[in-house]
Amino acid sequence: MNIGLYQSASALSALERWQDSVSENITSAQTTGFRKRTVNFSTVNAGELNSEKRGKAGHETGMAMNFPKVNYGINFLTGETQPTRREFDVAIQGDGFFEAQQPDGSKVYTRSGEFHIRADRTLVTKNNAVVMGDGGSPITLVAGGGPLTVNGDGTMFQGTNSLGKLTVKRFADTSKLLPVGGGMFQNLGDAPKTVDEPELMQGYIEGSNVTPLREMVDLVLISRAYEANQKIIKTVDDQMEKTLNALG
Repeated sequence: MNIGLYQSASALSALERWQDSVSENITSAQTTGFRKRTVNFSTVNAGELNSEKRGKAGHETGMAMNFPKVNYGINFLTGETQPTRREFDVAIQGDGFFEAQQPDGSKVYTRSGEFHIRADRTLVTKNNAVVMGDGGSPITLVAGGGPLTVNGDGTMFQGTNSLGKLTVKRFADTSKLLPVGGGMFQNLGDAPKTVDEPELMQGYIEGSNVTPLREMVDLVLISRAYEANQKIIKTVDDQMEKTLNALG
């Protein structure tokens, strides 16, 4: 059994998964509130391949069979804040996520404050999830109430009409957030806590935290590593073929 052959094949599979994550990052680099997907590698020991050699104590020695393991993650560093001057755009300064409710009733969380108004004048995300206000109720604008004003603490007004306050939630463990697309996440961990005094900016949105140039460099590294492992597999295969031919 040639361990090197299997290790290189396993490495090719791991590199393909890394490439998938990098491709997703590049594709979503312009998505508001998107968080970079990360990939880390570790090794898994699958035991030892015994040999006929014996160590000083007379025990058989073997070759460790280590294979690469892919560990996925999400980088939650803040993205760049970009001015839009649109009244329905809101960016979070610091920690926290906007809370929204999907049509099936499930809660989702996002850093994307690129909001819109539905036909019934309910405030929704770009994915049409209903934006939650304080008390867990939707935010509905008043017909003919004038332009929307969002204070730094999330309190919303139309003229003198108070519409409520945007809910911003904080998570103790962001590793329990599951991405569901469009810069939105579902919570699989403990219930989040409400940020009592959030810092919000109207007329701004937070971009993704992806650096496209860094991702392009990673693609080059992946390509070179892929080629190196392909060469190893070919070399081992050629050696095995020569061995079999020599043995008849």
